[in-house]
Amino acid sequence: MVKLKYNFMDIKDARILITGGSAGIGKATAKMLANAGAKVLITGRDEKKLQNVAQELGVMYVAANVALPADIDKTFDMVNNQLGGLDVLINNAGIGEFPTLEELSLEDFQRVYNVNVFGLALMTQKAAHLFKEQNSGNIINIASTAATKGFERGTIYASSKFALRGMTECWQAELRRYNVRVILVNPSEVPTAFAQPDRKEREDVPHKLTSDEIAQAIKGALEMDSRGFIKELTVIATNPWLAEGN
Repeated sequence: MVKLKYNFMDIKDARILITGGSAGIGKATAKMLANAGAKVLITGRDEKKLQNVAQELGVMYVAANVALPADIDKTFDMVNNQLGGLDVLINNAGIGEFPTLEELSLEDFQRVYNVNVFGLALMTQKAAHLFKEQNSGNIINIASTAATKGFERGTIYASSKFALRGMTECWQAELRRYNVRVILVNPSEVPTAFAQPDRKEREDVPHKLTSDEIAQAIKGALEMDSRGFIKELTVIATNPWLAEGN
């Protein structure tokens, strides 16, 4: 009888970079993975907020905007100098704008695509270079159920997430031979600071998802035996209408 050797990823001591890690899904994921023993580096644009969150969670931080190539370079300098390398990139940073077709402008597209598509791709390019050299790695792209279905006023946001879904499939094809797993996670609505003008966290809504469910999905996908991976994982609320008394 042949004995199978399982290579479950050990979160303990894994070197993990999370963009948009100071709030919402990014913060919850950083907390969960740090509590499991990972070495975590979070990014975000608000340095004071990052400092507070990093101290709260016991993680490292770098103030960086993924839409700026110079900040991407700064982030990977931190990866090399502070983390000592990289095992996991979690592309969580994202923004959204929701004009009608008649209201949208080129500038609206550029603001969202610079973060959700172009900046994310350049972050992944840097990580992929490291992963190919070491012949291992994990890339988790946080998309949305909007990556699978358009909606009213979703022209800009949904199309950016459709683009991310397409890029993910391309990277899966390119990087499998280097033992790099590229995973797309599609959360349905999670009440967070996303798209809030004041960037304040929204309160949890009964029976809707919280950031913790997405963090658990990410952790579970990472811990799968390294011989396989989940290409795409969609997480939705079981019955969100219960909150409305239905």
